[in-house]
Amino acid sequence: MNSNPLNTSQTAQTRHGVILTLAAVMPAMAIISLVPVLPLLTQEFASVEGVEFLVPIAMTIPALCVALFSPIAGLLSDKTGRKSLLIMSLIIYAVIGLVPFFLTELPHIIMTRVVLGIAEAVIMTVATALIGDYFQGKARERWIAIQIASVSLSAIILIAVGGLLGEVLGSRGPFLLYLLALPIALLCAIVLFEPVKHLRTAVSHSAKFPIKTVLPLLFTTLFVGLIFYTIIVKLGVILQLVGDVSPAVIGGIGAAANIGVALGSVTFSKLKGASGPKLVCIGLLLATLGYVGASLSISLLVTSASLFVACFGCGMLLPTMLTWILSLLPDNVRGRGTGLWTGVFFFGQFAAPIAVAALQNKMGSLEAVLMLIAGLSLVGAAIAASRLKGAKGLVSH
Repeated sequence: MNSNPLNTSQTAQTRHGVILTLAAVMPAMAIISLVPVLPLLTQEFASVEGVEFLVPIAMTIPALCVALFSPIAGLLSDKTGRKSLLIMSLIIYAVIGLVPFFLTELPHIIMTRVVLGIAEAVIMTVATALIGDYFQGKARERWIAIQIASVSLSAIILIAVGGLLGEVLGSRGPFLLYLLALPIALLCAIVLFEPVKHLRTAVSHSAKFPIKTVLPLLFTTLFVGLIFYTIIVKLGVILQLVGDVSPAVIGGIGAAANIGVALGSVTFSKLKGASGPKLVCIGLLLATLGYVGASLSISLLVTSASLFVACFGCGMLLPTMLTWILSLLPDNVRGRGTGLWTGVFFFGQFAAPIAVAALQNKMGSLEAVLMLIAGLSLVGAAIAASRLKGAKGLVSH
């Protein structure tokens, strides 16, 4: 394993990467675990005005908070250090995440979810920044791919466990899952270390933030977030374009889509010597193919295969964008950069259903929106292809 580039006295090992990957799963769990009990929550608060709007907001508002507060979390971690901030945020996540288990008013639940989202912003940003701190080169690429693949695969398990807890304990059951953050916080306290050089450079400001080179990558990340989460949040509606589908079928195809993301992430790390533009080009071409197939499909099988292909492409794109940005960030602004990346990506998650609804209203059909996304993906692939000449390899040999 590569030695820690920021610390000459300690070396990051597999256990450090595993713990940071477990921490990164927590923000994804905040939304995914509640999916099975959304109907129960809607039924429970049926007398509340605007319940059809408020219950989904209760589920998704943490994503908006991550988008808004991740850049601040990154800046804070650059100035104060990472380890203690990560441990504190995991403890807050566990406590505030559990609180709705005992609440009876929907507005109170939504307020706790806002605080939860702020804690998520810190967890995701700092865990990612520490991967950048602890590892470099091939090891960093591998752990970024593992992190993204693990988050995707954990979604399959978390939906199932959330459904089981909802079945046994009712609409509040899944909130017990947030307690998983406590043992992870304990592991962070025992195993992780604060990069020594990070503490020195955090106050030196010797290197400026490379905004001109990072900004185009952030815009690309936003687009990737939009096309990825369009599939995730609109999965059932897309499948219904070709006929009626049961919740079980939607869940099964959703699981396959998440496996596609994981496989795409693993494939990224295997493409030795591939440049950033080449990886973006391949990923967006796969997304184009998937969206075209979903738009034109007349059978559930073709739609499912198309969505799998699109998710495979997104699975390649996510570690590509994160690895690319991390490779450009000086040590003393790494937290700021990962915070911006996290914020932009989660804003894509929050904005995807809103953007699709607005476009569908304007264009008249979901099929037309899917074809528009395919067209934009193709344009993006062409732009990436135009940058191939002279591009340096992103994936280590």
